[in-house]
Amino acid sequence: MRALARAITLVERRDPSIRDLEEAVRNDTRSDTNPVGVTGFTGAPGTGKSTLVDAVVTLLRTREQSVAVLATDPNSPFTGGAILGDRIRMQRHALDPKVFIRSMGARGHLGGLSLASREAIRLLGAFGFDQVVVETVGVGQSELEVAAVADTTVVVLTPNLGDSVQMIKAGILEIADVFVVNKADIDGHGRVVAELRTMLNMAPKASWKPPIIPTVATRQEGVEQLWEAILAHRSHLERTGKAKELSERRLRDETVEVAAELARERTRRALREDPALTERLLKEGTPYRTAEEILRTRTDN
Repeated sequence: MRALARAITLVERRDPSIRDLEEAVRNDTRSDTNPVGVTGFTGAPGTGKSTLVDAVVTLLRTREQSVAVLATDPNSPFTGGAILGDRIRMQRHALDPKVFIRSMGARGHLGGLSLASREAIRLLGAFGFDQVVVETVGVGQSELEVAAVADTTVVVLTPNLGDSVQMIKAGILEIADVFVVNKADIDGHGRVVAELRTMLNMAPKASWKPPIIPTVATRQEGVEQLWEAILAHRSHLERTGKAKELSERRLRDETVEVAAELARERTRRALREDPALTERLLKEGTPYRTAEEILRTRTDN
């Protein structure tokens, strides 16, 4: 676990050695493209995502499966690191050698799903975990990013957050593979379920219709049904050939992110090391032209 933690730290710090690390991981056949089942949990703050993830981990451990949890927390404004709120709520698994929990800072990315998170998922697969669970910060439109890295996206709702505005944000219906109405012991959960069903019935027909699972995570109620729904969705992906499509798309998207990161670093270095270039930029005010010049003529040393 220490080696894994150190490896993820290198990834988070964007250490140059991560290139060699990535190549080594690629040689592990199990970690190629999409190593393990990745389940994403997202939703508005206050829906009980962390408690629900904790309940899912408990269920998986009763089935003798190892689990890794990546909880993307808001960044500390002082250190840039994760605030670790999710790890505090999952302390009962802290001493379990088959459970790995890592908080990762959002680092300015919507939803916190930075390039580092993608690479961390690959590392977790290489270290042999049976399941990977990703929990997002869940603020604003950030919930949408989890669908880019997860095989199955679970959108968590709850009756105590007011009206259905929480579930009709742009794109939220499109990314959900499974809906959870958590805190189903609170009055109003039936109304949320009914509204969801109405909205799903109005949506365009698709080969997979997201199930709606009521849960009370604090009492472990509905968690087994939730996991069965997740497994059913994975089977659907395999059966329809969409699992391979998702894996290939993730690899392409990650390549785009790596290219963008390299380009940003090259541009910063050029502006830092070439006073004449910076002076010309300030005089002419041509960011596009300057950026194109850097990317066209500068090479990584």
